[in-house]
Amino acid sequence: MMKAIILNEPRNVTYSDIELPALKEDEVLLRVKASGICTNDVRDFNGDCNYSFPRIGGHEYCGVIEDMGAGVTDQYFKKGQRAVAYIIDDCKMCYYCKHGEENICEGLPRTKTFQNPDGLSGYGGFAEFVVVKANDVFAFPEEVSFEKISFTEPLACVLNSINRTAIEFGDDVVVIGGGAMGLLHVMALKMKGARVILSEPLARRREKGLELGCDDAIDPMNENVIEAVRKLTGGRGATAVFNTTASPKVAADTVEMTAPGGICVMFSSLHPNDPVPVNMGRIHSYQITITGAVSPTIKAYHQSVQLLSKGLLDPSPLIEAVYDYTEFDKAIECAAKTESYKVIIKFGEL
Repeated sequence: MMKAIILNEPRNVTYSDIELPALKEDEVLLRVKASGICTNDVRDFNGDCNYSFPRIGGHEYCGVIEDMGAGVTDQYFKKGQRAVAYIIDDCKMCYYCKHGEENICEGLPRTKTFQNPDGLSGYGGFAEFVVVKANDVFAFPEEVSFEKISFTEPLACVLNSINRTAIEFGDDVVVIGGGAMGLLHVMALKMKGARVILSEPLARRREKGLELGCDDAIDPMNENVIEAVRKLTGGRGATAVFNTTASPKVAADTVEMTAPGGICVMFSSLHPNDPVPVNMGRIHSYQITITGAVSPTIKAYHQSVQLLSKGLLDPSPLIEAVYDYTEFDKAIECAAKTESYKVIIKFGEL
């Protein structure tokens, strides 16, 4: 048996004992140690989703290898090793999987991750154990903390976002939103050699952004962001703009602050998902690209593991709080606050 945080219906959580998942020969059993709470977990908790209940959320999980199926070679993994898993249940057969875009796999919306009329849906990271395919596992060195390892998936999302652009040394880029995901963009973009401009209404987050390396911080409540960006960039606008907020109004503004020949990336889903008026004349006349970025590809996951394993990027400043899994109600309340960064729940000692 194992403990699990089960979301029975919106805002109805129980701590339950459920059967330990059966282990197939090509699978690995992970003992979960830490699991970050994503904005989407907060939305699921509040019922802002179309997934089936009951549900075990948690996709930013990490832990140690507790057991391995008979067909899993010890060439790459061993029991007790710190590890994460690629969380996309990709079919490996559809056009997009074959095209290197497994993060938008055609079959993903129909998997038990989202819909399971016969039982539990979800990623399963809010539980003591989770079973994953061995070919989805990434190992970490012993010296990397579980708190840092739990950032693998969110950082991989950010790297996928940046990988969709062609940032060059010295480029001007704008990050809209100074939450955990926005500031991970700031940290990774600085590694790409860009000058980073952050737009964020909260002073605390602007200060954090400057501490983490962003070059300029704009308060959109007291400045015209589009004019401020153009002033900082010689009137051109930014080569790339990354929108990490859920606001349709902000999404519309990204096009106006993007330089001719530039790209704006819609990193966040919109809530509410209202239509966004776009200046298509500007898109046409100045060859501006608009693209989206969603879950990470395997390549982005691998890159995230490399950055965290080698200490090249330290996400520790973005940890807001760590709660025991038995305090999930407090953890989700903290994660839902506008000013919070990353909240992590733990199973046992870290």
